[in-house]
Amino acid sequence: MNKIVIDDMFLTVGTPTTAGSKMLEGYNSLFEAEVLTRLNAAGYTITGKAKVGEFGVDLLGETSYFGADYENDTLQYPAAVQVKSGEAEAAVVLDVNGAPRRGAAQNNLVALKPTYGMVSRYGTIPVACSGETVSVVAANAADCREVFAAMAGYDAKDGTSLPESMVDAGKAAVTKKNKVAVLSSMLKGTSEEVQAQIAAVSENLAKNGVEVVTVDAETVAYAGAAWNILMSAELCNNVSRYDGVKYGYRTKTYTNIDELYTNSRTEAFGELLKSAILFGSETLSTENYQKVYDKALRVRRVISEAMKAILADCDALLMPAASVTAYSKAMVEADKYLPYKENFYTAPASITGLPVVVAGGVQLVGNAFSEDVLLDLAELV
Repeated sequence: MNKIVIDDMFLTVGTPTTAGSKMLEGYNSLFEAEVLTRLNAAGYTITGKAKVGEFGVDLLGETSYFGADYENDTLQYPAAVQVKSGEAEAAVVLDVNGAPRRGAAQNNLVALKPTYGMVSRYGTIPVACSGETVSVVAANAADCREVFAAMAGYDAKDGTSLPESMVDAGKAAVTKKNKVAVLSSMLKGTSEEVQAQIAAVSENLAKNGVEVVTVDAETVAYAGAAWNILMSAELCNNVSRYDGVKYGYRTKTYTNIDELYTNSRTEAFGELLKSAILFGSETLSTENYQKVYDKALRVRRVISEAMKAILADCDALLMPAASVTAYSKAMVEADKYLPYKENFYTAPASITGLPVVVAGGVQLVGNAFSEDVLLDLAELV
């Protein structure tokens, strides 16, 4: 195995990095992302880039400046399509708002979102820095395990990178319990097909000696609302650098600096991103900082503690990756805020930084540093 496709959130030398936005059309970096350096050193070949939605915050890439990918009126996640077709053995992607996990689930692939800080984010386009994670999508758990091993490790260039001593201690504390908990509160709004996937995975695990129990943890269901606040606030800050002055798109119609900023951003950003920027700006305002943003940070801690309590007695939390097994074009076009609703299912792992494996169309969320345990479970699915 040596062919890897990366998504357009990673800086590359000689190939433009656009993050799916008109704002960065044609942008060429002077250095490459740390994970690419590590993959190349491990003998992998980067075959190309996969399209992403604008700054990675949408469903499956539908907001890309370069167009959405549909097949038979069904929205496709470009990186997953390349893996499924055999163009690449695996895809290395940046999970900002759950798109890689939804893409893997809807294409019957395996995805691994590692523990936050296990893989360097140096050289990625920053969006929601407290939760975004370099992840892997592959045909099977073994390939995910192999690519993850090549990328993982401490990087002094990334301030959120975890030191080896902490990782080793974390891994040593992980004990296999052969037990998985289905979170009933996370089944809300799912289709019959998704519920059938949950049942099928539960049955397969049980057949392989894994105890499957059902847990009602309503607290976890608030992760989506809290993550939307935190993600938008962080996005608002991170995209403020794109002002048409030093790099990126610059409007041709301006007479002063204020018009340069306003027109450049108005013309270059898409509708969903503009909404996120406005929401994030309002969230961080003096009036709302304490009652909205600070409260979301507190909710993050409560959710983390709730999930930690459940995981003290089991290996993983079993939950859907999306409400449906596919998104139709009509569904996508009818609700531009669908990504902010669908992350109801992916937000618990995003907001807590816990590792996730997608297999059999569902998510298995585990304790920090339990990637090996989760991948072992994925092989049973």
